[in-house]
Amino acid sequence: MVTRNLPHTLGELRTHKEFLEARIARRLVKDELRDNLIARLRTREAIFPGIIGYEDTVVPQIVNAVLSRQNFILLGLRGQAKSRILRSLTDLLDEHTPFIAGCEIRDNPYHPLCKRCRDLVAKRGDDTPIAWLSRADRYVEKLATPDVTIADLIGDIDPIKAARGGEDLSSELTMHYGLLPRANRGIFAINELPDLAGKIQVALFNIMQEGDVQIKGYPVRLELDVALVFSANPEDYTARGKIVTPLKDRIGSEIRTHYAETLEEGLAITAQEAWIERGHAKAEIPQYLREIIEQVAFSAREDKRVDKRSGVSQRLPISTIELVVSNAERRALRHKEALVLPRVGDLYAALPGITGKLELEYEGELKGADTVVKEVVRTAIGKIFDNYFGDANTQQIEQWFNLGGTTKIEDAKSAAETLEELREIQGLFEKLAPLGVTPASDPEHLVAAAEFLLEGMCSHRRLSRSEERVFSAQKKSQPSRQEHVPTEPEYQEWQTRRTRRGGLN
Repeated sequence: MVTRNLPHTLGELRTHKEFLEARIARRLVKDELRDNLIARLRTREAIFPGIIGYEDTVVPQIVNAVLSRQNFILLGLRGQAKSRILRSLTDLLDEHTPFIAGCEIRDNPYHPLCKRCRDLVAKRGDDTPIAWLSRADRYVEKLATPDVTIADLIGDIDPIKAARGGEDLSSELTMHYGLLPRANRGIFAINELPDLAGKIQVALFNIMQEGDVQIKGYPVRLELDVALVFSANPEDYTARGKIVTPLKDRIGSEIRTHYAETLEEGLAITAQEAWIERGHAKAEIPQYLREIIEQVAFSAREDKRVDKRSGVSQRLPISTIELVVSNAERRALRHKEALVLPRVGDLYAALPGITGKLELEYEGELKGADTVVKEVVRTAIGKIFDNYFGDANTQQIEQWFNLGGTTKIEDAKSAAETLEELREIQGLFEKLAPLGVTPASDPEHLVAAAEFLLEGMCSHRRLSRSEERVFSAQKKSQPSRQEHVPTEPEYQEWQTRRTRRGGLN
């Protein structure tokens, strides 16, 4: 941070043109957040750039909480940008903030709290050295875990500091400050608040209501200036812990986050977050494939075999699209193709990026994660297929397969080689117009579009496809095998095993 033109002593600070108004230098952090938010609202500047889908739901509630100078908690399932929003609050802080140089709790030069700074100002007056905090320096984040102690959060007496300074243990000069005092004049965020032990949550009462902390039972009163914000997963209330009622009562606003409500919002988030550009080759992802990948997350959230209480993170389509591009990149490198163009079949190479992000119900675990995910992918392909092809007449293609035709699409072959095999399927390429592909298009686009059409037909059971990716005529329906219905003891045993594994998250 460049501070060359900023004051470096208390005397210079008092006469500096930007800090002549004492209110600016003395105002509390919540007033600072409020003032800067008001300025953004007046200029219609984006409050949280990069946060998509919350413009009419979550963001207005956060704005109201900040305008009300409240501490607040973001309550939502995993992958709903809770941590990103909390970190984005620093954009509402001043660009530079003065503090007394060397102070552990970043004391305000006009109103020092700790004894060391009070003594320093009394001794040196206008010559008291001043340092500067950037916005990033004023954000402190702690992931709540059961082993967090009062000393970690608030502070403790440091016998070594007392011995070196020849101070009594009750002196403020012997205190080792925890994370909360060190966040003074900034934002202190606690992620996964229910994981914090109840007695540690109790330690937050004073700072939230009376605005002070006490260390180790000694009458040390620190009226900290800090904005407290939290995040939590609703399921944590029963899976691993809970927020104690008095603390919950002291939190000003409880704001619920949510997943993308439309496919378009999900597409925008994934496009923003996923690493697509690989540098050495041009990567192009067909729009229909982007939609299929996003639909996988939406379909999984609707599937009864996927635990809705745990949620399906937005990280699922992000990691999936990266793996899909990587598989296409591997194929392009092998065949020395200039264009990296993923296909629908690359989704099956990305199964490891999907299975690890789904928490299954008992029925899902009976079937197996791979089976459930493949069925979810098949459902997603079918929905997007309907958007492009609707009630398209595919009888000519089906007839070719019914007469004994088969085709296999595999990574081992280049797009040009695969295209030669696909040309044998009568009427195939004439049906690709809804995708913007014509028989004269390049091999990569033709093969990708044709594979989507064939996969879509398989999802609607017009064709059959083996695990080796051999497309053939739809097999005659066989009597469905009756699924095993779990007994109550089996279900209870599964619940017990799951709890021992550490809950849902």
